[in-house]
Amino acid sequence: MEENITNPENVKESQQLITQEQPSPQPVIEQSQQSFQEETQPQQLEKKEEEAIADDVVSDDDEILKFIEESEPKIYVVGAGGSGCNTLNRLFELSVDGVTTIAANTDARHLLHIKANRKILLGKKLTKGRGCGSFPECGEKAAEEAADDIKKSLADASMVFVTCGLGGGSGTGAAPVIAKMAKRDMNALTVGVVTLPFSSEGRMRYENAMKGLENLKRSVDTLIVIKNDKLLNLAPDLPLNTAFKICDEVLAGSVKSIVELVTQSGMVNVDFADLNTVLKEAGYAVIGVGEATVDVPREDRARIAIETALQSPLLDADITNAKKVLVNVVGGEDLSLKEVEYIVAEAAKRVAPDAHIIFGSRIDPAMKSAALKVLVVLAGVQFEDFGESGDADYSDLKIDMV
Repeated sequence: MEENITNPENVKESQQLITQEQPSPQPVIEQSQQSFQEETQPQQLEKKEEEAIADDVVSDDDEILKFIEESEPKIYVVGAGGSGCNTLNRLFELSVDGVTTIAANTDARHLLHIKANRKILLGKKLTKGRGCGSFPECGEKAAEEAADDIKKSLADASMVFVTCGLGGGSGTGAAPVIAKMAKRDMNALTVGVVTLPFSSEGRMRYENAMKGLENLKRSVDTLIVIKNDKLLNLAPDLPLNTAFKICDEVLAGSVKSIVELVTQSGMVNVDFADLNTVLKEAGYAVIGVGEATVDVPREDRARIAIETALQSPLLDADITNAKKVLVNVVGGEDLSLKEVEYIVAEAAKRVAPDAHIIFGSRIDPAMKSAALKVLVVLAGVQFEDFGESGDADYSDLKIDMV
């Protein structure tokens, strides 16, 4: 008798036999998953490590940026008196970044027309906002009266420029007081940038300027002096009003050039420590600016730019004994290191053999190719005579411009 395969017991037995004969695919799947995990784990770990490193880098960058912002040198430009405040207007037009400007004057109405970050009316009680009438003693007392406001404004200063046109009352008297506060009380690197009056401005203004110059020299680290009469050599037929505007331009341009050495990054950077090395306790200094335009053949532009700077009418001193020299070269995208080296070497030939020379160079995308500018600051020079303006004959002058 045949077995009945439909018997439940037989069916169950058959299913067990089939199950035993066919291998389960599960181990293969598990093995495949394990292999995939083994392959992807290193990649995942590597990715996590990269992400962790990236996070660390971002964190480090943020920390460095924060440190830079906190430790960035705080640079102030104080315009003292009418001429000094006018210089701030020109600085505003030149769009100088990285500086805080402070206008300080005894003339309240004039202050209203000045573009500055801060304004200090000197001698409110003393002058009632009406100026000093060309008496430097008044400017000095007015600045002393405003001492708290001045110190508060310069509280975090690393470097302070004090600019004025010597010869009047407010600027001539106030500038040395402001400079002394910046240097002595704030321990800031303090640089005076001043002009001496035109011969046509009269004897009184010249004598005021000489006294103010002596006082300011004792109050600053470096004093850059520009004779207005020398500016007339550039354009002797200019109207007097235009000549005064050129003085403002020169003062503002000098400050701008020095400030941008620190605030603008370049091919060869000059940092604040470099600037401090050249300008700290440096005495008198002169500044020269030279330029080679796009019309100059490229092979001649470095020579022409440095020669123009070193022969500038503003370099009214014997530079052969200059002990500290700062050179900055600015050009377009085609500026070469060879040109920079040539310019620095030429400057070195004209100064003391043991002079400390610091140089920087910067690419300015806004400059056209083939154009090149050079700034030289020569410190530690000796002026044999400041009396050239005073030697002028005043007998024919009908007025004394005070």
